[in-house]
Amino acid sequence: MTQAHLYNWNSLPRETVRKGVERVGFRGDDTICVMNWLTPGMDTNPHQHDFEQLVVIVQGRVRFHVGDDVVEGGPGSMIRIPPHVMHYAEPVGDEVVLNLDIFSPLRADYQHLVAHQAHEFP
Repeated sequence: MTQAHLYNWNSLPRETVRKGVERVGFRGDDTICVMNWLTPGMDTNPHQHDFEQLVVIVQGRVRFHVGDDVVEGGPGSMIRIPPHVMHYAEPVGDEVVLNLDIFSPLRADYQHLVAHQAHEFP
């Protein structure tokens, strides 16, 4: 059995993605969780990727554009974004949104976000 390690997303070094968007990562063997801070007035970034994305809103209100659909939710809201579907998020109101994304399998392009766990996955 390996030693348990406790992490807190508030104390991990944040990556600035673009104006108004920061993130940190936490991984398991085949899954990565990415906490995003979405600031009102952020630059939006419509995009798609090869990965299914599960989203959990922890704080704030956000409007998600997923394909032709637009949905709005607050804390406790969850949405599934299928692979290859154009999507983006935009905060609603004045509060910073905490948006937890979950991806499986582990995304190779996000490996740098979990460098702090390298000792757990030699």
